[in-house]
Amino acid sequence: MAMQLSRPGMLDNGGNQNALFLKQFAGEVLATFEEACVMMPCHTVRTISNGSSAQFPAVGTANARYHTPGESIIEDQDAGSNDYLSPMATGEITITINDLLLSGVFVANIDEAKSHWDVRSEYTRQMGYALANAADTTLINYGLAGARATTDRFGNTGAAQYLGTKIDVGDAANGAHLLAGIVDAAQKLDEKNVPANDRFCVLAPSEYYLLVEENKDAINRDYGNDGNGSLASGVVLSVAGIQILKSNHMPAADWTPDAGDLGTAAGAHDFVGTAGSITKGLVFQRSALGTVKLMDLAVETEYQVERQGTLMVARYAMGHDILRHEALVELAV
Repeated sequence: MAMQLSRPGMLDNGGNQNALFLKQFAGEVLATFEEACVMMPCHTVRTISNGSSAQFPAVGTANARYHTPGESIIEDQDAGSNDYLSPMATGEITITINDLLLSGVFVANIDEAKSHWDVRSEYTRQMGYALANAADTTLINYGLAGARATTDRFGNTGAAQYLGTKIDVGDAANGAHLLAGIVDAAQKLDEKNVPANDRFCVLAPSEYYLLVEENKDAINRDYGNDGNGSLASGVVLSVAGIQILKSNHMPAADWTPDAGDLGTAAGAHDFVGTAGSITKGLVFQRSALGTVKLMDLAVETEYQVERQGTLMVARYAMGHDILRHEALVELAV
């Protein structure tokens, strides 16, 4: 005959033997990890106190000619039949403030009272992360759209000087090909007179670590490492003067801007090879993209008596767009 045991952890001597035992709070909330946002410090940001948009005047380049004594600068031409006067290209870029972007949570009083951890502080953190991630993703998508654009900021088509570049790296799973693509991007930026400072390259982790593990030229001291990272740290700081960043916000699907996005990147954008090439990286200079802030990121809370709880809303109002197409390079396969 089996012994009849008294199991104090069971409910009515049945079910889970640990059901009634006390559960101790571990002292740590297992929140979702914050995604790394890399774009906001790496581009042009302006803040306005009121209005719906901000204007950025665009000016082209001037020419220089040798003058023949006695000739009219206004009416005559130089020995090469070029006008002395420069036809200056002018235009403007207008960045429009998007609709208000927000993230909200409602916490009932009774639920907060029963909870043994600080619910509201963690919820507000996660709402802030959601908005920051949205801005980061949008900026990367605009950068890629700008690299593919066929109309420059002066409204012209076919003038490669003011348009972005798309580089086929051949095999993105090969670290050497990826490294060569970044070097080619630096060359293209140089050829278009893009400033050599404040250049960045954003890669997904799968491509970033190819530079660390598979192709070690980027971190090899025999190539003049100069503190550029190591296999031990898993970091590559720069390639050809371009700072290397990794982000989980590189496109994982085709992108169509939401209705509340009032920028110029309208329509569908194929970034994952649905009908063309697959995006693997974005190289850009700080002046390539712009953000205009009307209402910066803020969190508001309101206790609602009629609903017996607290409404928490994180929101911002800003717009993103392309400023200089020629300062954008897409790495693709």
